[in-house]
Amino acid sequence: MKFQFHHIFTLDMLLILFTFLFVDMFDTVGTLVGVASKADMLDENGRLPRARQALFADALGTTAGAMLGTSTVTTYVESASGVAEGGRTGLTSLTVAVLFFLAMFLAPIFLMVPAAATAPALVLVGSFMLSPILRVSFDDYTESIPVFLTIIMMPLAYSIAEGIAFGMLSYVILKALTGRYREITLMMWILAVLFALKFIMK
Repeated sequence: MKFQFHHIFTLDMLLILFTFLFVDMFDTVGTLVGVASKADMLDENGRLPRARQALFADALGTTAGAMLGTSTVTTYVESASGVAEGGRTGLTSLTVAVLFFLAMFLAPIFLMVPAAATAPALVLVGSFMLSPILRVSFDDYTESIPVFLTIIMMPLAYSIAEGIAFGMLSYVILKALTGRYREITLMMWILAVLFALKFIMK
C-alpha cells in the first residue's frame, strides 16, 4: 500500500503504464485462449465465451496483488495441466488455492526442490499447449509464418506478450503485402501500430 501519487501524471508513468498494459493483457489473453482451447471451451469462431468476465477477474487479481506487494497475480499457462486432468470449473481453482495456502507453511521444504526437478513439468505443459497448432492452415503463409514467429519468439524473448506482438505484427504486414487487406480488422491495425511504437520506444 505504498503509493507514489506524485508520479501519476508524469511521462515515466505513462511509459510504464503502456508497457505493463501490453505485457499483462497479452500474457493473459494468450494464456486464456491457449488453456480454453485445450479445455475445448472456445466457440465455433474460436472465441472465448465470457472473456470480459475472465479478463476483469484477472485485472482485479493483478491490481490487488500489486497493492499488497506480491508478484503478479494473473493467469498462468500451467493451468493447462489441470485442464488435461479434467479440470473445467472453478472448483479446480479453489482446490489449487487451498493447496497453495497450505504450501505456504511448507515453503522451506519446497524450496529444497531444485529447479531442474520441476522443469520437466513445464515441458509437459508446453506439449499440452501445442495441440491447437493442428488447426493452423500451413498452406497459407500469411497464417503459418505469424504462428511460427509467435511460437519461436515466446521462449527467445522469455515473454508470451512479446511472442504475440511479433506474431500480430507479422500477420498484419504479410496480409498487407499480399493485398489481403480485408482480412485485417481495424483493431488489428491499431494493435500493430501500438506494437510497432512499443518496439521503437524501447
